[in-house]
Amino acid sequence: MDATIGAELADQVARALSGVADVATLRALEAGAFPDAAWSALDGLGLATALVPEAQGGAGLGLADVVPLLEALGHAGAPVPLAEGIGAAALLAAAGIAPPDGVLTFAAAGAPVPWGRHAAHVALVDGARVALHAAGSLRWTEAANIAREPRDTPAPAGVPIAEGTLPNVWGHDAARALTAVIRSAQIAGALQAALALAVEHARTRKQFGRPIGAFQAVQQQLAVFAAEASAASVAAAAAARAADARGLAEAAFEIGCAKVAGGEAAAKGAAVAHQVLAAMGITEEHALHHLTRRLWSWREEGGSERFWAARIGTIVQGAQGPLWGFLTSRDQEPAA
Repeated sequence: MDATIGAELADQVARALSGVADVATLRALEAGAFPDAAWSALDGLGLATALVPEAQGGAGLGLADVVPLLEALGHAGAPVPLAEGIGAAALLAAAGIAPPDGVLTFAAAGAPVPWGRHAAHVALVDGARVALHAAGSLRWTEAANIAREPRDTPAPAGVPIAEGTLPNVWGHDAARALTAVIRSAQIAGALQAALALAVEHARTRKQFGRPIGAFQAVQQQLAVFAAEASAASVAAAAAARAADARGLAEAAFEIGCAKVAGGEAAAKGAAVAHQVLAAMGITEEHALHHLTRRLWSWREEGGSERFWAARIGTIVQGAQGPLWGFLTSRDQEPAA
């Protein structure tokens, strides 16, 4: 991982979305409109193939390089399906399928497809099998998560454009694991954005003649929020490093830890933010509820905390040797 690359990608995303992704954009999206301006700004950066190997025409980056980019998307409320497109392109390339241009998304076979109605192509993953479909050839049942993001279900798929098989290092639960990494990073970014809103409100909102941030009870809650947000970010980065080093299948422990840490942080952070902003945070014109509804939605996608906690327990029970040795050896660089 090169920290400079990650920072540069995050900066590119933030600058590209400046002025084209705000509360009005999220409100329009949640009303059913596709945010063309935001998509055009990001699509022009060529980030969709960030995880595709250079030999296949991509940037050849690792998940750890891309996590800051995903956090930047989460910070902005993920107004476009760039994260899903990056994941789909990686899956397709790993299965030997050239990723197509345009809006691209992915999901496990039979699961709701993020942004399905707006996609040009969809990668459906059934175990280790990946099938590329033209979205227009599928019959969609439209639905949404509680953030009002499109989560559409296709009818039993017809003939795909192309099919391939993922290498063993991706495992047989690749769609869920990759989604978990993506959502963990986006949760971390959205938490930082919600924290900034809460801190700014505490700094400027006055009660009894002084800012509410001057009260110790509010300071303590914001300190807890900041710690949880930082933990979520660290856990997402660790999961990405593990996936890069050992593959998604062997990184299930770190991915599970990131999803559990992110989910718990989302619950605590959203509660604090809404307590600090009170009724203001749920007004339609305010940004906070757009972020917190995404936090609550993303907790469930890619596996809930309960699912990943159970998997972590299974992994630890099957580990050889002392638990401390297992834990401390996980984040070491692989031997050359």
